[in-house]
Amino acid sequence: MKNKKILLVDDNQDDLALIVRAFNKLNFSEELMVANDGVEALEYLFGCKGENGCQVEDMPSLVLLDLKMPRINGLEVLREMKAYQKTQRIPVVMFTSSCEEQDIIASRNLGANAYIQKPVNFSNFTAAISQIVSSMNLQPISK
Repeated sequence: MKNKKILLVDDNQDDLALIVRAFNKLNFSEELMVANDGVEALEYLFGCKGENGCQVEDMPSLVLLDLKMPRINGLEVLREMKAYQKTQRIPVVMFTSSCEEQDIIASRNLGANAYIQKPVNFSNFTAAISQIVSSMNLQPISK
């Protein structure tokens, strides 16, 4: 059985490193795909310049999506994902430092499955990642 894929979309390299570190610490087996902004995320999902994007078997089973990014922000990525049958059922968790009410409302209105503000310390960050992944019924690798 193939491992599930999780698409991490964040322009902050420190946050990406923390997410990867948290996954490693929790010993989850999911393959982490990284997009450094919304453009890269959409290219992965839908392709570019006439390409079709990733195949069905390579679709992520979860997208962790930052909100505030250059070029294309998280709300635009979410809007595109929910507009197409190919990606509309993929769970999307907005994982962002923004706690602005309008961002939360916009994310929910566009179909985000959850909105989680990024914690500032690593233990809380790891707990948040654990909660997200556990809600998908993913299991750690047995040692």
